[in-house]
Amino acid sequence: MQKILFSITAIMAASLVAAHAGPKDDVTAAAQKLAAGSNYTWHATVTVPAGSRFKPGPTDGKLDGNITDVKMSFRDNHSEIIMDGANTAVTDPDDGSWTKLSDLDSQGSGRFISMMVQNFKAPAAQAIDLVGDTQSLQQTGNSYTGALTEDGAKKLLSFRRGGNASVSNPSGTVTFWVDGGQLTKFEYHVKGTVTFNGDDRPVDHDTTVTISDVGTTKIDVPADAKKLLP
Repeated sequence: MQKILFSITAIMAASLVAAHAGPKDDVTAAAQKLAAGSNYTWHATVTVPAGSRFKPGPTDGKLDGNITDVKMSFRDNHSEIIMDGANTAVTDPDDGSWTKLSDLDSQGSGRFISMMVQNFKAPAAQAIDLVGDTQSLQQTGNSYTGALTEDGAKKLLSFRRGGNASVSNPSGTVTFWVDGGQLTKFEYHVKGTVTFNGDDRPVDHDTTVTISDVGTTKIDVPADAKKLLP
């Protein structure tokens, strides 16, 4: 009888452990649920110190099945990027006309856009990576907060800066918000010193990504862009 009771207790305990896998598992599941739906809208902002030389504007994105539409700005430059599988159409920063990514000028803003497309990850995938780069997460209500690992902070600080960049004293934190098992928002703050082409640059920025219109997002691809996406 004792053996039977012990077995039942062990099974119940295992079920409870599975039901409460932990904060990192909760956030990962919420991000995977978002990724599986392949249909949502997001708005991202980056806050930097007043004296920073790099001041990106907001980014607005939509994901609808295989199609991704991203609108971003940097100073007075505004660009739109539409990705359909391996095919990408972008607006030319100079005149706003649609062109293939491969035909875009490889210098200046064209180079920045090309690097952005090459390194692009949708927010759901970003969130999964961020969870993997946290030391641990603590839940408070519907939010989960933790410190980034040194390697995780380093990756974010060196992102899009190429192989010539090195990072020292990296640190960071991340917070996720989950509502009803669905990822609704995440924010990460990183800082450190980035050395690029022999120039030391202190970096300190906070990125916030808000997710909305899950399951109802639609993308109307402009006719000129559609011609470039066979």
